[in-house]
Amino acid sequence: MSSETDTRPGEGPEDDTFHTVEEVDGPATCSAKGCQAPAAWELLWNNPKLHTADRRKTWLACEEHKISLSEFLSARRFLREVVPHPS
Repeated sequence: MSSETDTRPGEGPEDDTFHTVEEVDGPATCSAKGCQAPAAWELLWNNPKLHTADRRKTWLACEEHKISLSEFLSARRFLREVVPHPS
């Protein structure tokens, strides 16, 4: 995973109140608010208004939240790629 990881989604990717993935102790869990399921996917994204084209931030998703988190990022045109999370 890239060192450019981000946060648990809430109000949007620009919100500075999120916790970075590195700050979470223990096994990697889904980034959906309140979800503690193991991460199965990495959603790689960037905000073109804030980030260079090559920068990628990461949200983690379980099977249940993969689609909803992807749709959230896609609606804002932030989603770049979805890849399996290494177990």
